[in-house]
Amino acid sequence: MIELSKSLKSLYIKTAQKLKASDRRQFMAEVVKGFGIGGQTLAERELGWNRRTIRKGMKELESGEPIIDAFANSGRKRIEEKLPHLLEDMKSLVDPQSQTDPSFKSTRLYTRMTSSEVRRQLIEQKGYRDGELPSNETIRRRLNELGYTLKRVIKAKPIRKIPETEAIFQELEKINTKADNEPNTLRISIDAKVAVKVGEFDRGGKTRIPTISLDHDFAEAITVTPYGIFYLSTTNYSYFL
Repeated sequence: MIELSKSLKSLYIKTAQKLKASDRRQFMAEVVKGFGIGGQTLAERELGWNRRTIRKGMKELESGEPIIDAFANSGRKRIEEKLPHLLEDMKSLVDPQSQTDPSFKSTRLYTRMTSSEVRRQLIEQKGYRDGELPSNETIRRRLNELGYTLKRVIKAKPIRKIPETEAIFQELEKINTKADNEPNTLRISIDAKVAVKVGEFDRGGKTRIPTISLDHDFAEAITVTPYGIFYLSTTNYSYFL
């Protein structure tokens, strides 16, 4: 029985680790052939080499042709192969809710729909079953690959002061002063806020009990515009919905 020194075993193992695919297998086969009878058993015990890998290398040495590894055929298949219409269905849902980059610095599309909402709409509108659809994370990656990305909504910037601004405020001050000096004139200030949709929506509030809000709104919703009236002469304030 051949005895392998520690330095020789280390040399064989490190050399095999540096080689890839067919080169690695053929190197292992050459070493085992040099061991003679019982070489495969020795290599498996002392070097930790797999016998099937060694036999594959032996076949390559005998034929003179490397065996092509079919790594591309292994592993999990992409979800598009299982659901061939998935990407088109996703695009049909997201496109109406998307817009191009207003700065035209990229060809990406900005969308308001989250991956979880896209998944929900695939079930409700496209007839997919929950069990056959991928996770929200997979859908998010596919949306990115298709060129869609979420973008935070930015408030519109206020218009800069125009040349007539000072004159407008001076005229308003004259009118307000005149109204204050007339006992039969009631001066009020009215302020309206943005219309609010009525429904189970998340508006950033907090609650002490578990509460689930709608992820997205597709149906028509009732809206309410809150506004208030301030009576300048009495400092009373009324608030209406």
